[in-house]
Amino acid sequence: MRILTAADIRATITMREVIDAMREAFIALSTGKAQAPLRNALQAEHGVALFMPSYLEGAAYGAVKMVSVYGENPQRFGLPTILASVLVYDAANGKPVALLDGTFLTTLRTGAASGLATELLARPDSAILGVIGAGGQARMQIEAVCAVRPIREVRIYSRSGAASFAQSLAAEFPEIEFRATPTADDALIGADVLVAATTSSTPVILAHHVRPGVHINGIGSYTLQMQEVAAEVVIRAMIVVDSRISAQAEAGDLMIPLQQGMLLESRMQTEIGEIAAGLKTGRQTDQEITFFKSVGTAVQDAAAAARIVAAAERLNLGTVVEF
Repeated sequence: MRILTAADIRATITMREVIDAMREAFIALSTGKAQAPLRNALQAEHGVALFMPSYLEGAAYGAVKMVSVYGENPQRFGLPTILASVLVYDAANGKPVALLDGTFLTTLRTGAASGLATELLARPDSAILGVIGAGGQARMQIEAVCAVRPIREVRIYSRSGAASFAQSLAAEFPEIEFRATPTADDALIGADVLVAATTSSTPVILAHHVRPGVHINGIGSYTLQMQEVAAEVVIRAMIVVDSRISAQAEAGDLMIPLQQGMLLESRMQTEIGEIAAGLKTGRQTDQEITFFKSVGTAVQDAAAAARIVAAAERLNLGTVVEF
């Protein structure tokens, strides 16, 4: 079995290739050619373990991801709150063939999902990106959006500060101007693409941040109690989800305004895979506001992992162990 670290994964695949894998994954999901049950949760004394299997019809590999969320980890053990691993198996015989760093893979494929949504929904001339959040997920969101649109300026706001984050990105992407801003208003007002990559339970993208023609990626909130994008913004936008079933179970950004009577359920029926497959249309006008809400689905892990494992075998990357 091949063990692949974050560095190994990074060496096997480009962001463009991961975005293409997300297109494949979401089309399969929306056309009934993928299996991805809602995540199962096992509650323990100090945290929760989540299990997410997935398989795309005709794929060489299937995958099972385990994610643990233990809020006391940083204080008790010096470990991250969220840890994940992805087991990949041969779809022809069920043999385990690889174990991947699931924490990095999740960050990578989540960024790529927003890249795909931006490619399908944002105005082609989008040049300014506004980001709330400066963690690892924000890094991948920025890379993915810049891979599909001619972004020339990235503005970043984080309550804990984003100066060093912006400096590190500027060194990596010298052709783009990166600015850490003192307020969320400075980051978002006037931007063409907005990204919320936080764990906030109260909205960080507000009505006055959003001008006509903006595209929004909301990827940080993943429970019914979390809300990154204000209801006043959501009800003005064309809403696109990664999975209708998952959004109804986990997307507070949508379910809170629905429960408040501000949003009709019929507005939440378009999946990004349907647009990618040409079954539904995306942006209609340059003035339309588009909102991609993602809570994540296991098909993303399976599609990305399949490409990564195939490349790792071809390049002989990772550590192979007897199993």
